[in-house]
Amino acid sequence: MKQRVAVARTLAADPKVVLMDEPFAAVDAQTRITLQEELLRISIQTSKSILFVTHSVDEAVFLGDRVLVFTRRPGQVKEIVEVPMPRSERTFDGLSGDRRFLDIRERVTHLVRAEMQTGGDD
Repeated sequence: MKQRVAVARTLAADPKVVLMDEPFAAVDAQTRITLQEELLRISIQTSKSILFVTHSVDEAVFLGDRVLVFTRRPGQVKEIVEVPMPRSERTFDGLSGDRRFLDIRERVTHLVRAEMQTGGDD
């Protein structure tokens, strides 16, 4: 409930761009799915630009029109992966077996894992 109130409070201020930094990290899996679908609905209705920071590949691909994968250090954009599926067609149940979604998720996962394997003890 706190996450929904925080999103509502942010949107009430009518910003042009909304920054969300791991907003669903502290919720259970079922609530997370519901909030993700709700955020997609809100983004379609309001036409707001939303910059969403997450460590979840599934969440990034599900919510994003583009997924930016960063390098370790210094943090620079390693690659931008386009997500061509219309937001209006995205539902958790609908995408879980969608080949396009799975291919994009695999690509992003590969980029992240490759970056994690490049040196450093972090």
